Amino acid sequence: MSRTVVVVGGGYGGAAVAKALDAEADVVLIDPRDAFVNSAGSLRALVRPDWAHSIFFPFDTLLAHGEVIRDRVVSADPGGVTLASGRRVAADYLVLATGSDYAHPGKPAADSREEALEQLRGTHKELVGADRVLISGAGPVGLELAGEIKEVWPEKRVTVVAPGDRLLPALRPEVREELHRQLDALGVELRLGVRLVAEPATEPGRTGTFTVRLDTGEELTADLWFRAYGVRINGDYLADGRLVERTARGHVPVGATLALEQHPHVYAIGDLSAVPELKMAGNAMRHAEVVAKNIAAQLRGEPAEAVHVPTAEPFMLVPLGPRGGVGQLPGPDGPTLAPARTVAEYKGADLFTGRFAELFGTA
Repeated sequence: MSRTVVVVGGGYGGAAVAKALDAEADVVLIDPRDAFVNSAGSLRALVRPDWAHSIFFPFDTLLAHGEVIRDRVVSADPGGVTLASGRRVAADYLVLATGSDYAHPGKPAADSREEALEQLRGTHKELVGADRVLISGAGPVGLELAGEIKEVWPEKRVTVVAPGDRLLPALRPEVREELHRQLDALGVELRLGVRLVAEPATEPGRTGTFTVRLDTGEELTADLWFRAYGVRINGDYLADGRLVERTARGHVPVGATLALEQHPHVYAIGDLSAVPELKMAGNAMRHAEVVAKNIAAQLRGEPAEAVHVPTAEPFMLVPLGPRGGVGQLPGPDGPTLAPARTVAEYKGADLFTGRFAELFGTA
């Protein structure tokens, strides 16, 4: 029986699927990078360059049996994928897990570990010399970045500007209230419901004093700024339509089993999938569990019956440094507020590095 499972993308979901099926199938993991990046730790890596190496895990320790190909997929079809090198990789089962890109330092842009580390160290040096920091965007990345900066440099003035008038509106009011309380205690200045008339003239992450105008007519002066908004779905290799037509936002439509309707042996997970839920690492890893179960069943000649059910209200952990932050976790009567101690225990203290050290066999 044909047993080749090709996983496109070695992020949170792709790495988990590949690992789960390594003993049951002929797994081929394809990714242009030389290491898995735990991007949940990227912001701490920025403020603590001595710790930055902790977010990278070499792919060569992930699989005991399967193959890892360092290349970029340029086209996909029901029978496999074509790589930038021209190589063709046939697949009996195909998992699309290419995720998304985000502005530096939210996700490292470089494909090599050493280059990514060099970029983080360079931006750290710029940040050291900035007394006033502007963060444009008040999503989880912008808020976590503010918390990490304040943990290391409590004296720096950090201002977060965003057009929305509520922080993380998907969270319950009591969670948002606690988030406001902690940000106030840290001294983070929030400017919600306002927009920058134009972005600063300086490059993000580069020191250089500037003044920007807000749409309220006010002016704001800072020494360095970061862009903390704008997700780009990584799905260009699907643009030729040989495998699937994407949505207007670039997502891949899937059913409850996370398979494509017209190709039950092809799955899409994580940020690439059109599942109606927040795009978070935790959801990508839950997708991976479902897909691994379904492919394992198909390999045994059984139907794929595992399904993913999006939660009505999101579960989220938002660290503000290693000791602070808020969370929204499941409870018997619905989502509940997770205090800073719980956030630190589950995520903030090590930002999941221990979990991935076990996954990659480097613990």
